[in-house]
Amino acid sequence: MSTINASHLRHLAVFASVVENGSFAAAARQLGSSRSRVSEQVAQLEQILAVRLLQRSTRQLTITAEGQQVYEQARALPSILQGVESVVSASEPKGRVAITVTHDIAHKHILPLLQEFKQQYPLIQLDLILNDETVDLIHENIDLGIRVGIPKDDSLVARVLYEERFTIYASPTYLEKHGQPKRVSQLDKHQWVMLTQSAHKGALQFRHRDSLLQVKPRDYYLCNSPLMLQQMVVAGLGLGAMLETTVRDELERGELVRVLPDVSSEVLTFYLVYPSRHQVPRRTRALIDFLLQKHLFAPLQ
Repeated sequence: MSTINASHLRHLAVFASVVENGSFAAAARQLGSSRSRVSEQVAQLEQILAVRLLQRSTRQLTITAEGQQVYEQARALPSILQGVESVVSASEPKGRVAITVTHDIAHKHILPLLQEFKQQYPLIQLDLILNDETVDLIHENIDLGIRVGIPKDDSLVARVLYEERFTIYASPTYLEKHGQPKRVSQLDKHQWVMLTQSAHKGALQFRHRDSLLQVKPRDYYLCNSPLMLQQMVVAGLGLGAMLETTVRDELERGELVRVLPDVSSEVLTFYLVYPSRHQVPRRTRALIDFLLQKHLFAPLQ
């Protein structure tokens, strides 16, 4: 009984190359191998199949009747294996890469880099999946994502991108109408726009100098989108705890003002996460390396 299986496909491809080239030496040149190695692989295939495929003489090779039948089944294998090899060893990364990020990071940090990435890697296409909630990368077949905090799934690799703290901002129109808080004790009395993911039972946690501070306003909006929260604060709907890197443009335009600079959250760490570090496709590795090299949250030049 034959024990042929998928692991023997290369042996079959080598045999097919020998038949097509008419000799072990010619097949070896085509395959970039040695004559002895090619001969050995064909002999191993014959042993696996328990049948003679080629009759050998000092002058020529003759294919047997069984060998001819096997060749008819295996003749396409060399081109198939060469095609697979060209995919995995292409000199230039190519294909689609799916990345998931929050809306604010996509608009303010990824979008300005897309043209440069395309120029550097013209054969890679990106699928941008914008979601302000945590997405299961493996279940959704997504190549990588940007997240705050170490992922709980230990099958994911996490690379540190950036560390920052939330600080408090308001629009000049809001402060003109409601006054600017001068002391931390006044924060509870103001209107707020709070991010659902960071607010716990209507409260936000901060640090004021060396002390912990809880802010629990009576009047607040809840929003699960950092980008929408930023726009709501700019619109004058309340104070908001945000990352300076994501509102840098609004600060420069005078649309936002920092409130109580000595109040901030604990450190938030942004990670680039992706499934397993083994056999990462070259197209995905290219995007990972690009984002790490670009210092994603650094000021744009």
